[in-house]
Amino acid sequence: MKYDHIVVGGGTAGCIVATRLSEDPARSVLLLEAGPEYPDFEQLPDSLKYGWGMLNLEARKSGGPFNWSFTGTATPHQPEPMPVPRGKAMGGTSAINGQTFIRGAPEDFDTWASWGNDEWSYVHCLPYFRKLERDEDYSGDFHGTEGPVPVRRHHRGTWPPAQEAFYQACIAAGYPDNPDVHEPDSTGVSLRAENNIDGIRMSMALAYLDPSRHRINLTVKAGVQALKVIFSGNRATGLEVESGGERFIVEGDEIILCAGAIGSPQILMLSGVGPADHLAEIGIPVVANRPGVGQNMRDHPNVTVKFTVKEGLYDDPNGMRALRLRFSATGSKTPNDMILSPASMNTVIKEGDNPSHTINCGLYLAIGKGELRLTSADPRRQPRMDYHYLEDTWDRERLREAVRKCVDLLKGPAYFGIIEERTAPLDSDLVSDQSLDDWLLRNVSSSFHISGTCKMGPDTDGGAVVDQHLNVRGVEGLRVVDASVMPDVVRANTNVTTMMIAERAADFIREGR
Repeated sequence: MKYDHIVVGGGTAGCIVATRLSEDPARSVLLLEAGPEYPDFEQLPDSLKYGWGMLNLEARKSGGPFNWSFTGTATPHQPEPMPVPRGKAMGGTSAINGQTFIRGAPEDFDTWASWGNDEWSYVHCLPYFRKLERDEDYSGDFHGTEGPVPVRRHHRGTWPPAQEAFYQACIAAGYPDNPDVHEPDSTGVSLRAENNIDGIRMSMALAYLDPSRHRINLTVKAGVQALKVIFSGNRATGLEVESGGERFIVEGDEIILCAGAIGSPQILMLSGVGPADHLAEIGIPVVANRPGVGQNMRDHPNVTVKFTVKEGLYDDPNGMRALRLRFSATGSKTPNDMILSPASMNTVIKEGDNPSHTINCGLYLAIGKGELRLTSADPRRQPRMDYHYLEDTWDRERLREAVRKCVDLLKGPAYFGIIEERTAPLDSDLVSDQSLDDWLLRNVSSSFHISGTCKMGPDTDGGAVVDQHLNVRGVEGLRVVDASVMPDVVRANTNVTTMMIAERAADFIREGR
């Protein structure tokens, strides 16, 4: 059978694209996912079903059955590879993530538009954000109330002591209280929105795909790994896939890569679409020389301030993340380029120990860029990812400020009676900018918001991989729809923006653009 559309990857974008395209009964859609699927909710493993506390960590730990368990290099100063968890199950990373439901800032999308992607301005994107969400707390011009993805927040009165202390410390330091993080001008302390209802992680498999499985024109196949795109000349005609130890060719009029910011550039290069010199090194025949494939790898560099709390205050079983503080670095021309995000009971060394509470200090819109390269023509070999964190002095300066700000908040009266001991960074790490930079370089890690590795852009941008309708440049019948197409990472967790991209892309496809 030849399908109208073959969607590669059953993650956030793939579930949405396949669902939306199959709304038209005249279109035949095949959705392929390398990991397992659980169409019966009662059979869904707890580590995928529940999104709080230790179960959340269990789903993401290295080597788990639902994790690709990628690794990358954060900086040369770290002896061990950095874990880069990506979901390997229907729902993709939305089935193992922390369920933070926060959009990019309006200025992020207007910046994309200014770079030659006028279809992606904030006014064009906002209707799709509203379309996908069902906000249980807010309504109005900037919110959706009828979409498939439920959105809620932990309101004051439910917060554990360390979260309440964080809020009070931020207010005392002069930061405004803006509970609705999706208001365009919101800054300061905001409630963290999430797609988790009564402990259930609402992955895109649950929110989009499962209600659509009855459609005769939608075929869903799990346990199928895409190996490479098949071309006739420069037109994509199908895929070589592996399932159950056997290899097959599946044919389609259009191939839509939704394999994520790691998987999509990897499949493109394995298929001969990528930097010609790199493909020649690996021994892959070039179909289209696209130097930008695997480049422009963006993320949010992140370090964690850790502290223990006094006995009797660490009984929160949910690992709650109720709040976030956004602010602008000193001298920054970019609003809200920094974030502090506290968590309660985020790390437990062993049962009975006083758990470490954490505040993640993140850098939005880092100057530095990483790159992703193949290590082999074998699709089973993971690509090499070099993040190049904090090589830029402005990135180090801003993250250094975020850590010092976090440490100062912990010294305030709001935390009296809460904190037992700050365990990282140590006082010795804070004595100078150089000592703090050394600590940053040893400890900086991923926020798991990798993006930009197949960025969209105009024809004049030699690094652009797709046009603004997400067609791969230089070939026909092939699109990329996932976080990899972002020209730059947004000032937020990337999952909701990826949902929006998928919703918008489905309309592009239906409109024949």
